Amino acid sequence: MTRLIPHPLLSLTLVLMWLLLTSFSLGHLVLGTALGLIIGWFFRLLEPEQPRLRRVWPLVKLMGIVAVDILRSNIAVAWLILTRGRHGSRRSGFLEIPLELKDPHALSLLAMIVTATPGTAWLAHDMDSGVLVLHVFDLIDEDDWRELIHTRYETLLMEAFG
Repeated sequence: MTRLIPHPLLSLTLVLMWLLLTSFSLGHLVLGTALGLIIGWFFRLLEPEQPRLRRVWPLVKLMGIVAVDILRSNIAVAWLILTRGRHGSRRSGFLEIPLELKDPHALSLLAMIVTATPGTAWLAHDMDSGVLVLHVFDLIDEDDWRELIHTRYETLLMEAFG
C-alpha cells in the first residue's frame, strides 16, 4: 500500500483541499485524486535517508553538554550586552573550522547545536573541504573555538554516527 500511496494522509488532504477550493464534481474528484497521488509520489523523493546511529550514549552525553553550554552562553551574551558601554574591547568575527564529520545527520545536529547556542551562528559548510564557517559574537581566541567545537561536539557526534 505504501508503494502505491506513499503518503496517504497527505494525498487525502490534498484531495479534500482541491474539492474545497473548486466545486465538487466527479471530474474535480478524479483530478484532485490524481494530483494528490502524484504529489505524494514526488514528496517521497524528498524524504531523507534514515540515520545510521551506532551508539546512543554519546548523544545523551551531548544533550547534557549542550544544555549547560546554552545556559552559560545565554548568561555570557546577556552580560556582554548589558556591559557593552563599559567594555569596548569585544569583537565579533568569522572563523573557519575544519571538520572531520561527513554524515549529513551529524552535521545537521551540529548546525542546530551551534545555532541554538547564543552568540554563535552556523553560516556555511563546504562538503568537499569539510570547512565550517562560524560567526561568533565575542571572538577572543579562534583556536579555543576550534578546539571547543572539535572536542565538545564533533567527537561525540562522530562516536554516535560513526
